[in-house]
Amino acid sequence: MSNRVLMKGNEAFAEAAVQAGCKYFFGYPITPQNEIPEYMSKRLPEVGGVYLQAESEVAGINMIFGAAGTGFRTLISSSSPGISLMSEGISYITAAELPCVIINVMRGGPGLGGILPAQSDYFQATKGGGHGDYRLLTLAPGTLQEATEFIMMAFDLAEYYRNPVMILADGFMGQMMEAIEFKKVKLNYDIPDPKEWAIGYMAERGKRALIKSLSLDPEMLEKHNQKLQEKYRRMEEKEVRYESVGVEDADVVIAAYGTTARIAKSSIKKLRDQGMKVGLIRPQSLYPFPYKPFNDLPDGVKHVLVVEMSCGQMIEDVKLGVQGKVPVSFYGRCGGMAPSVEEIEEAAKKLLG
Repeated sequence: MSNRVLMKGNEAFAEAAVQAGCKYFFGYPITPQNEIPEYMSKRLPEVGGVYLQAESEVAGINMIFGAAGTGFRTLISSSSPGISLMSEGISYITAAELPCVIINVMRGGPGLGGILPAQSDYFQATKGGGHGDYRLLTLAPGTLQEATEFIMMAFDLAEYYRNPVMILADGFMGQMMEAIEFKKVKLNYDIPDPKEWAIGYMAERGKRALIKSLSLDPEMLEKHNQKLQEKYRRMEEKEVRYESVGVEDADVVIAAYGTTARIAKSSIKKLRDQGMKVGLIRPQSLYPFPYKPFNDLPDGVKHVLVVEMSCGQMIEDVKLGVQGKVPVSFYGRCGGMAPSVEEIEEAAKKLLG
């Protein structure tokens, strides 16, 4: 008997978080992720958790700061401009080394933009967004099944590294429906439990827990930053994830992630059926980025085509990976529309000559 269920993306994201042990959700409604808080408002009380709609995204992320400090699993979700409002709080949480999961169901921008899907928050997610030398471990699922597994995994990663983890999806993924099987995904990492750094644990033992991000002594601040950078280096060694399809004999390799990669796979199948050798590298972790497969492209690859639902952001990391060995071109749509199968096919054909 199959355990697969048909669910909308946003609701599947929320259920995956609940099954991963999430107990606290704080957030504020914004399209196209509204089904996440709506689902959590009903589901969390059923498992002894707490749902609270904050008065703003700024309030919500600071509530996450407080809840994460207790050691419980916490989640916040939003879309693009809402994440922008959280940027200061995310920086504080990262500096305080607190675990939490953040879901961004991207919409078009800049500004209020539109409610249609986009991938134009790549820079925001992978290059900081807020202030200071911090990084978010950022995962970009390509299907709803993968999204549920990544969300479950994200809670383990957040606790292991004591760092926020962002799930970067888009409006298509949030609103589409697919059959999903909720699998218990747990990383084989040594995660201490009880969490000795957490406020509740320390208070029960008559000790004082100090969770802060302020450091007025420049030498102490530098030492703390160096500690964080060492953590990020460990992420870069251990947490690179990507999918490679048909690269070994390809003349052209397409680089794409998320929904755009799904569309690209259909384009590649059509091109292969016509005898054209096209492959795909799909980053699943955007930070740390999979530079190595781009640096290790087979000698037969003549061109890399980066396809994004933006005006071009991931292309900068692809170029860093390729290191000038072959030309890198770009095709994207940035008005809330995804590149079509035919558009990607045509762009690849031009490179194939």
